[in-house]
Amino acid sequence: MRLLRNLGVVSGLTLASRVFGFLREILTAKYLGASGVADTFFQALTIPNTFRRIFAEGAFNSAFVPLYARELETADQAEADRFASEALSVLLTATLSVVVIFQIAAPWLAYVFFPGSIGDPDAMAFGALLLQITMPYLFTMAFTALIGGALNTHGRFAAAAGAPMLFNVVLIVILALDYADGARLAVWLSAGVTASGVLQALLLWMVAKKSGLKITFRLPRLTRRVKRLIALGVPGALAAGATQINVLVTSSIAMLEVGARSYLNYAERLYQLPLGVIGIAMGVALLPNLTRRVRSGDEAGGQFAMNRAIELSLALTLPAAVAFLAAPDSLVEGLYERGAFTAQSTANTALALCAYAVGLPAFVLVKVLAPGFFAREETRTPMMFALASVVLNLVLALALFFGGLGFLGLALATSAAGWLNALLLGFTLIRQGHLVFDARLKQRLPRLALASFAMGASVFALASALPMITRAAAPVIGADALSILGLLVLVATGGGVYAIACVTTGALRISEIMEAVRPVKAAPAARTLEQSQDGPDA
Repeated sequence: MRLLRNLGVVSGLTLASRVFGFLREILTAKYLGASGVADTFFQALTIPNTFRRIFAEGAFNSAFVPLYARELETADQAEADRFASEALSVLLTATLSVVVIFQIAAPWLAYVFFPGSIGDPDAMAFGALLLQITMPYLFTMAFTALIGGALNTHGRFAAAAGAPMLFNVVLIVILALDYADGARLAVWLSAGVTASGVLQALLLWMVAKKSGLKITFRLPRLTRRVKRLIALGVPGALAAGATQINVLVTSSIAMLEVGARSYLNYAERLYQLPLGVIGIAMGVALLPNLTRRVRSGDEAGGQFAMNRAIELSLALTLPAAVAFLAAPDSLVEGLYERGAFTAQSTANTALALCAYAVGLPAFVLVKVLAPGFFAREETRTPMMFALASVVLNLVLALALFFGGLGFLGLALATSAAGWLNALLLGFTLIRQGHLVFDARLKQRLPRLALASFAMGASVFALASALPMITRAAAPVIGADALSILGLLVLVATGGGVYAIACVTTGALRISEIMEAVRPVKAAPAARTLEQSQDGPDA
């Protein structure tokens, strides 16, 4: 099935990027730990990243892709390029305006985003400086979002999925220089964020030119097509970015507790691995597929695609969530505990990871269910659901944080908001008749849950025995090497048990797994464009 092959391309490249991301986080934890400087850097990065994720995974997957696909179907490539050029010009103008506002207002915005630094002029100035350095990243990411959406519509998923790897590579190079001064390192890391955005934009631009797309910048005009894009894109961006808005709200509150923002960040990196590899990748691959089926009147095909997307997403997400709950300390210790990252940092990050694990299936389901609305150019309903989840997140975050749970309450609030969003999306699609669970999905879900719990039990047992094993072997192998080795054994064991349990219970079939990882072929929608190309997809 083409959906699975497209998912394989996006997921494979996203996974590679996440692996580099983990290396980046390991080095960051080693040199910055869970300090006030680390809190400030993570918060400064969160702000442009929130807008980036909303644009990259929201507005242009929810609005631009269907409208661009319509231009390809009803007009031709040249007309589609003109529409993309119009959209690009308005988008870049809008994001540039936001960046300029942030540059000017950063000293005052610091009171909102760095509330824990109020009363400390040096800390406030440091936060404002990092915010000014990182905000241009938003401008470059808006560009890559639109170009990436156009390439995805033509079945070329590789470039947009692989570009974020440059972000991690640039920051790893900076971290490898080993700055002794944490504040100076944070400044250079912030500069690296924006530099990586420029590199990503250049990469997507070159791939687009090689692919024959003629998307150019022109004077911004609110044409009929752009107005339609805005009407669909603004609510779509809010809907698809609900999780990110929730993260920004909780991260600002977390700045009131030293170390809290860092604990949440390190836990987020772990739970966002399956979210990025499965949830976001599934949404990117599903939307063009679902849009084509809906436009052609193939409701049965659309139902099948939605059912398989839910099935495959949960097959890869449930075991991750169970593993995070079964052995959070072992996972966090193996990845982060070295240098400035202490045992206390491990314990607190593990607590946050457990709270996020509860909401992980919901975060992924939101990415899978939202295209059911976006493919039909319906963005108002998911926007309202997203806003409801944001309100719930804010109320719970404030109540739990100041009620004594601190950073743990913030993570729990984010998970609760994710479940509200997912349930509202799912029940509405069912009520409208756009989602009907087929017999295969009903049979598979209980088996996937059983396989996940079997894996969780084995991981919990092995994690409980690891401390005794490591104490005996540490003098021979070394503590750092042993912690990494223990982590690899834990992950390999859990993966092996889950695979065996899936095959034994019939939750997944070997033929389906082979189909998912089979090399991708050119999508039929891109045939006309690709026939003029000499080389393979980038």
